[in-house]
Amino acid sequence: MSYNSVTLVGNLVDDPELRFTPNGTAMAKLRFAVSRRYQGRDGEWQEDTSFFTGTCWRDMAENVAESLTKGMRIIVVGRLNQRSWETQEGDKRSVVEIDVQDVGPSVRWATAAVTKTPRTGGGFEQRPSAAPAAPAARTDYGPDEAPF
Repeated sequence: MSYNSVTLVGNLVDDPELRFTPNGTAMAKLRFAVSRRYQGRDGEWQEDTSFFTGTCWRDMAENVAESLTKGMRIIVVGRLNQRSWETQEGDKRSVVEIDVQDVGPSVRWATAAVTKTPRTGGGFEQRPSAAPAAPAARTDYGPDEAPF
């Protein structure tokens, strides 16, 4: 039996990037840094930092984009996914990403206020049958506002 789960604690290096698929499904991309501080053989303190990218979907994606900002310390639970591809020059590339199953702010050195969002379905993990509509474009611009 294969079990692939990881829990990471780090800091967001960018605001979450919210996008929508062509059928209106929300997707948020998280970029965060995980640092480890340790004492080397020479007794000097050293620090290693690893950078990760994670993706979350649907309601969680919209909640993440609304709740989290660059610099916040977060806790991410998810699955590791490795993607490989070949560049146009023929070089092979590979990246490990996190398929985010849960994420939240760390309250080790900060406080957080939680607001529960209403359920969209009738039971646990139930999703609506139709995909949510993409947000409508704004048309009510003021005289000194640019339409972008």
